[in-house]
Amino acid sequence: MSVTISVDDDDRVPPEIVSSVFYSATVSDSLALVVAEAVGNRSRITWGNVGAMELLGYGLDDLRALPVDHLFPSLGGGELKLLLRRERATRMTLPVRTASGATVEAVVTTTPSPNGRMWTVRILSTTSEQERALRATADAHERRFSTLTERSPVPTLLSEQGMRLAHVNDAFCTLVGRRAEQLLGTGWIETVHEDDLDTVIEQVSAALDGEEVETQARLLRDDGSLRTTIIRFAHLFTPGVGAGFVGTIEDITDRLAFEAQLAHQANHDPLTGLPNRTLLAHYVAGRFVPGTGGLACLFLDLDNFKVVNDSLGHTAGDELLTEVAARLTTVVRPGDLVARFGGDEFVVVCENVEQEAAVALAERISVELARPVRLGGVDVRPYASVGVTVQTEEHQSAEELIRDCDIAMYQAKAGGKGRITVLDQRAREQARDKLRLVAELRDAIERREIKLLYQPIFSTVDGSPVAVESLARWDHAERGAISPAVFVPLAEESGLIAGLGLLVLDETCRQLAEWDRLMGWAAPARANVNVSALQLDANLPPQVSAALERHGLTPSRISIEITESALMKDPDSAREILHELRDLGVELAIDDFGTGYSSLAYLRHLPVNCLKVDRSFVAELAHGHTEIASAVIALARSLNLSTVAEGVETPEQAAELTRLGATYLQGFSLSQPLTGGHAAAWFAAQGDRTR
Repeated sequence: MSVTISVDDDDRVPPEIVSSVFYSATVSDSLALVVAEAVGNRSRITWGNVGAMELLGYGLDDLRALPVDHLFPSLGGGELKLLLRRERATRMTLPVRTASGATVEAVVTTTPSPNGRMWTVRILSTTSEQERALRATADAHERRFSTLTERSPVPTLLSEQGMRLAHVNDAFCTLVGRRAEQLLGTGWIETVHEDDLDTVIEQVSAALDGEEVETQARLLRDDGSLRTTIIRFAHLFTPGVGAGFVGTIEDITDRLAFEAQLAHQANHDPLTGLPNRTLLAHYVAGRFVPGTGGLACLFLDLDNFKVVNDSLGHTAGDELLTEVAARLTTVVRPGDLVARFGGDEFVVVCENVEQEAAVALAERISVELARPVRLGGVDVRPYASVGVTVQTEEHQSAEELIRDCDIAMYQAKAGGKGRITVLDQRAREQARDKLRLVAELRDAIERREIKLLYQPIFSTVDGSPVAVESLARWDHAERGAISPAVFVPLAEESGLIAGLGLLVLDETCRQLAEWDRLMGWAAPARANVNVSALQLDANLPPQVSAALERHGLTPSRISIEITESALMKDPDSAREILHELRDLGVELAIDDFGTGYSSLAYLRHLPVNCLKVDRSFVAELAHGHTEIASAVIALARSLNLSTVAEGVETPEQAAELTRLGATYLQGFSLSQPLTGGHAAAWFAAQGDRTR
């Protein structure tokens, strides 16, 4: 029998009741109670009641000096810790040593105090009627536990002593495909993979010493297959028998396979199965040692791959990429890495090679790739441009090595395609300088350091200025003035053209609004803004609309200039976007007209207002060649379009263009490009002269 007294703030037990219960426990000769306390590194008995003294045969003073482990001779150090647990009450059936040296079989129950350094120990002899009832209850609990364990879906092992199993549940039998009879005793050890057996035995030994441990181990099924598991061992002490363990097993085979699949997908190209750019970077970084050599990269780009996609379809393009991947894998040396860098680009990484051997490999690759491939009933020969780079002392990182290889490939392509090029130092420096310039251009756009100049456009009727063209200029702090012919293509190549274009559009609208406030009616009526081919998409109309609204301008104040070549890249899409812009109310002009290959029939259906006569045609006037300029102006007139002749450098050119019927003129002989402030003063002065 045990009594629990609950005391809290709302329902206090009267002190006389607590005193009565404590007194009954103290003087009872049927209830043996002792108090154990942790003193230093050992536990000692510090108090005992009458029942304990009668059962154990000690006087009170002798009992108080008794070490706890003296009472329980069958317990080792680790097992004694399991009896005197700080976390919860514990019950064991143990032999208890009396003062005479004889042992009494008893059920020992320990209950820790809140501070975890003192335990109430109840000792109940199994010879009593009460204990027999308790034993029957315990047996029933054990049967229920056994049933629960056997039916549990968690594979479980139970050892009562050492390595030998006393029990194994159905889930473990299913896991390894064997009967329980084959696993009991030490039979279960045969299921552990031989390479993992030492580790498992070490962990079992630790569990027998009282530790809770886990390890990953492969288990061999009866059919020869392997399952990867995590085995967790916990200490188990059986009184009268000794130390054993409980083992629970988690089968992680499928989870590891799924994780491996995800890792493969993250690091491999789904089309070709080759390592992708991420794995390539890790691979090269893992083998790159600064200051050494012998690591080579070959960067391949298929020539005219777009032609295959456009003419035979993307399915044929995918088939070609798959075939190229297979050929590369077969032609390289064992141990070389072949990766798909992206698109139609591949990289081969070789270790322990000199430049001559790397070039020889590139030549073998080129020959192998050039064999015809049958795609859509057509024989295609997949030639490639190959850049070769071998690590030198100048390479400080794996990224530099791959980047130099990429540069070498672009050198090969620039040399006429189908070539093999080894990177030279000059090209390396030029490419690196270009990368620095791209970074500086990005910063200049973000800081709005790209400034605009405005070149007036004049009417041929009365010579008055009617509009301006916005011209982007970049004055670099260290490099000086950088030509638009340099930084605009650079912005297009590096993905910065959208930001540059938005800056020019917004700044032009801001400047128009400022001129309106400063000059009123004398302000320029319209500004022409150049748009790159890469800006000609569905985002352009809403961007133009937002800029006009932001600065309070009507759409007619802006004219969008688009080059003829930009319109012809995707005529149908371009026409749709131009219609959206015209619906906004902005004007549209085709720049550099006549320098491309546009269809005149197509031009008739474009919603444009103006054709710009290219400066190269204007320059020919000085040599008496008026044919092309005259034809463009006549074509525009027949389509009811205005014309702007740009690049007018002399009064004679201006007079001839006026005679030919050009609507507007633009050039240095009429006015140089002006800053916003100078343009304001210039237009104000022009307005005063026309009053």
